[in-house]
Amino acid sequence: MEKKICYFEEPGKENTERVLELVRERADQLGIRNFVVASVSGETALRLSEMVEGNIVSVTHHAGFREKGQLELEDEARDALLERGVNVYAGSHALSGVGRGISNRFGGVTPVEIMAETLRMVSQGFKVCVEIAIMAADAGLIPVDEEVIAIGGTAWGADTALVLTPAHMNRVFDLRIHEVIAMPRP
Repeated sequence: MEKKICYFEEPGKENTERVLELVRERADQLGIRNFVVASVSGETALRLSEMVEGNIVSVTHHAGFREKGQLELEDEARDALLERGVNVYAGSHALSGVGRGISNRFGGVTPVEIMAETLRMVSQGFKVCVEIAIMAADAGLIPVDEEVIAIGGTAWGADTALVLTPAHMNRVFDLRIHEVIAMPRP
């Protein structure tokens, strides 16, 4: 099989629209109708919902990520996503979570943090795609027995998209990455 991969010169939100166009194209080719997208503000998920049909899961940061007790996703944005039929998930990061809290307090590094850093060797968005797929699978929001498209990025917007078969956290090494649709060059 031959397939093109789109590489961006730089990571970042300026790649979002192109990533979503490529996602729509590849989803149509493969018949994929399950999508998981990292979208702290909801903006990228809302745009995706305008471009594809199917089950879309928007994953945002957990409460307290930036400010104690606070979600970053505004109520207005959440309501707009729900109105469009997008599932919204806010939860702890699968590849840091409690482990990062331990490292922050006591120093050192956990195996999960090593795994996250290893995925970042490809790109930050690559790590995010894997992470949100695990999170959405654990929440029962995407299937673990079929291919989905995961969309992530570096800070804001989207710059990476993968075709993968998700896995639950307790079976993380069952996750399979099938294709890179787009990503920034490391």
